Amino acid sequence: MGERKGTNKYYPPDFDPAKHGSLNGYHKTHALRERARKLSQGILIIRFEMPYNIWCDGCKNHIGMGVRYNAEKKKVGNYFTTPIYRFRMKCHLCVNYIEMQTDPAACDYVIVSGASRKEERWDMAENEQILTTEREEKEKLETDAMFKLDHGGKDKEKLNKALPSLLELQDHQAAWKDDFQLNSALRRKFRIEKKEKVEKEEKDDAVRARTNLSIPLLPEREQDKRLAALLSYQTPDSYEDRQRSKRQEISSRSWFGTTSTATTPGGLLHKLGLQGKEAAVAKALGPSRTPLICRKSDTQESAPEVETIERDASSSSLVPNYSDSDSDHGK
Repeated sequence: MGERKGTNKYYPPDFDPAKHGSLNGYHKTHALRERARKLSQGILIIRFEMPYNIWCDGCKNHIGMGVRYNAEKKKVGNYFTTPIYRFRMKCHLCVNYIEMQTDPAACDYVIVSGASRKEERWDMAENEQILTTEREEKEKLETDAMFKLDHGGKDKEKLNKALPSLLELQDHQAAWKDDFQLNSALRRKFRIEKKEKVEKEEKDDAVRARTNLSIPLLPEREQDKRLAALLSYQTPDSYEDRQRSKRQEISSRSWFGTTSTATTPGGLLHKLGLQGKEAAVAKALGPSRTPLICRKSDTQESAPEVETIERDASSSSLVPNYSDSDSDHGK
């Protein structure tokens, strides 16, 4: 390849600018390379960005706004002098093709096939915003005097309805017009809040240090204060006080057991004490034998027999039971 004078580019030896025009013409390729492979059909491959959220009809998946595709762009018509372009692209999640085209009348994109739009459009009339005047209406206002007069009356009615709101907005704007006063009030408010926050943190730190806690504390409430006032705490008695009260309880007990005290722990201790005393008395008396008379009743009432049983005094009570003899005397 030879170098042409006055340039820094290398050209083939048989390159003729008058014949080929450029290196693309010499190599018989387009400047856009693969993007222009269907240019003979009026189709150009471009990078298309999804203008809004859609649902693919093939895989039923959601495709978000801003997702980009390699789309085939071609001209399909005109809106007055504005061309209408159609874009055909393949879904990246399935084999379905999506076609969209421009809508110059509404300044929007319209789905032709392959997908459905997720409705998130803003209705200006529903939200009481100022609507743009349509082209036909503009022409009528310029040519039809009666229509212009009627339109002016409707505009005055709208103004009278919106006048209270506009005056209220003006009053609010006038109240917030002084920037210095607003800044001073805001800084004053921040200083007060910061001071209260520091005082609260100091109180919480003191409570945590006193109670040996490491948890965040919630703000106080009137209900919590009333509940805390109802609680009373009592320190436990010392060891000497407990021993003294126990001795007083033991000394004030009765030596004779009752049916009511037998079920309590004090009655049980009293009963065990009585049994110990009986055993001590029996041991002191020695192994003496006490005759006990028991009446043995047979089936024949005419011939009762009396049997004398000698028992060891250490294993029986010293008080004999006369319940049987009393019943016999009663007979």
